Amino acid sequence: MKSVKDYMDLPYNYIIQPISDESGFYYYAKILELDGCQSTGDSFEEAYTNIREAMEGWIEAKLSGGFEVPLPVGYGNFSGKFVIRIPKSLHYKLAVEAGREGVSLNQYALYKLSK
Repeated sequence: MKSVKDYMDLPYNYIIQPISDESGFYYYAKILELDGCQSTGDSFEEAYTNIREAMEGWIEAKLSGGFEVPLPVGYGNFSGKFVIRIPKSLHYKLAVEAGREGVSLNQYALYKLSK
């Protein structure tokens, strides 16, 4: 089971929109995947801060109650693996560089991609 921090670090979809109604002008925020997780703020920044706080409480409540916390839309559709075709010369260069570093080509490519 994941911790609250693990869930907070996932790429959830935040929706923050300006609202002008009989209450005045404010920003309404919600997390698309977390039904009922919502907040408001007088500014965009305040709404973002408040929705993060609401999100943390929402996730804590679900986990402590033994309920499942939905993952971000589409998040489960990614395996962490993809195939890419590259020129032979680049393949050779990356393989040589990985060998110099003493790591696998996959580890080296991941390092290069994460920069």
